[in-house]
Amino acid sequence: MDPEDEPRDNESPGDGDFCSDDGIADCDYGDADFAESQEIVSPPKQTYTILSEADIRQRQEEDITQICAILSVSRSAACNLLCHYNWNVSKVQDEWFANEENVCKVIGLLHNPVKTSNNRKLNCGICFESYDRSKMSAASCGHYFCNACWKGYISTSINEGPGCLMLHCPDPSCNAAVGCDMIDRLAGFEEKEKYARHLLRSYVEDSKKIKWCPSPGCEFAVDFDINSISYDVCCYCSHSFCWNCIEEVHRPVECGMVAKWIIKNNAESENTNWILVNSKPCPKCKRPIEKNQGCMHMTCRAPCKFEFCWLCLGAWSEHGAKTGGFYSCNGFETARRDGTHDESEKRRKRARLSLERYTHYYERWATNESSRKKALEDLHVMQTNKLEKLSLRQGQSEAQLKFIIDAWLQIVECRRVLKWTYAYGYYLPEHEDTKRQFFEYLQGEAEFGLERLHQCAEKELQEFLDADTPMKGFDNFRVKLTSLTSVTHNYFENLVQALERGLMDVDSSDPQSSNRSSGSSNPGNMPGKMKSSKATEADDPS
Repeated sequence: MDPEDEPRDNESPGDGDFCSDDGIADCDYGDADFAESQEIVSPPKQTYTILSEADIRQRQEEDITQICAILSVSRSAACNLLCHYNWNVSKVQDEWFANEENVCKVIGLLHNPVKTSNNRKLNCGICFESYDRSKMSAASCGHYFCNACWKGYISTSINEGPGCLMLHCPDPSCNAAVGCDMIDRLAGFEEKEKYARHLLRSYVEDSKKIKWCPSPGCEFAVDFDINSISYDVCCYCSHSFCWNCIEEVHRPVECGMVAKWIIKNNAESENTNWILVNSKPCPKCKRPIEKNQGCMHMTCRAPCKFEFCWLCLGAWSEHGAKTGGFYSCNGFETARRDGTHDESEKRRKRARLSLERYTHYYERWATNESSRKKALEDLHVMQTNKLEKLSLRQGQSEAQLKFIIDAWLQIVECRRVLKWTYAYGYYLPEHEDTKRQFFEYLQGEAEFGLERLHQCAEKELQEFLDADTPMKGFDNFRVKLTSLTSVTHNYFENLVQALERGLMDVDSSDPQSSNRSSGSSNPGNMPGKMKSSKATEADDPS
């Protein structure tokens, strides 16, 4: 099983829950403990480190210094070794002490530089001109080239990309490494900056446990704990993403399912289905034609101009009294009743059902994404503007109003989760009726709780924002919003954990369980036992 496919059963924050298992109906709002509700919505323990460019450069220099000290090599040679072994210090040491000679041969390191003649003038092997030795340079191999040719060679290599980090002697028969010492001596300022940039980026891009934040313009990287049970990462730039697949955070959906869903949303297959559902090919020229008027008399466009019946695709000249009249087709109706449609009609029907099913899930996926973005905007306005005004009007510090920010953070997260549950539902096998019913029940329960929380944070809060003087009901509002935040958290945690377990709380192969679940609409009779199964039966807190 791939790492992204393994179920990640994050610990549910159920210990010390603000509400009982029976949900909102059993909550005592008058004795609510605000501290406990805050504990419920606290984020999980962070298992990654956000690195700035300065942090990366510091780690890189530490690794180079360590290799220089342990292997007794120059800084230039240490850079070549680390680049070759993807900045894995342990790997460099293991390979070096296992077979130092072979490592040097592969990378192009020479312990003893080749001695050349003492001639004052030497010939350049690139331009074939003679120059004074002072205007010539060579790597450890002793192949001299004029400084002008060296600069052109180095500049071209750097501008071509990170391959310049493993540069070799220009002599085609030589494998000697060209290190950063020669880059510093011969390259121009701009080329030196690019080389340093390539070196810095290679530290991240060649590593197995460090990745750049994929947000456009972000220059932070993430050092991730490979043994973590969750791939969810939130960068300092506020962008959240899955460290494993670099897509946006998509818990509880697996990375493979996300990839399939994104490809499907961007593919031409749905356009093809739309054409198949909403058009028919002209019987003569085979071009797809969309019916845009009420009658069945179709005329193909020039130069074809073939006239045919939309229902049976037969020539319109053959239609008349024998087919039931000019604007009806008894032959088609008879075939439809007898179930003798041709294959194209059956394909069209299958495509229509497939398109309708995809549209159902995609519209809800897109709607929740739109709601999530709007909630993020509202959260930003609340943090930068409204919270300060509310603090002045209600006579409370902004720290005391943190429960409002927590509620909006919960709304944003729940919209994200709810969005991806629709992708999960699309790929849930249709024949597993019991699982599908259980999934739709949990999804509906969570969505109902989220809508109550969203309405409370958006509309009921507005009354206090519009007030000119402190309102007596604000403390009750605090208790209500805090309670809805914690209960909604529990709803979604139950939903997420159930999906991560593959809805194993029910047995899709048990016909008796399926009959029980389909024979009653009472949530209490749904298969599986979830912690918040009674929560949606409660009335809204007042």
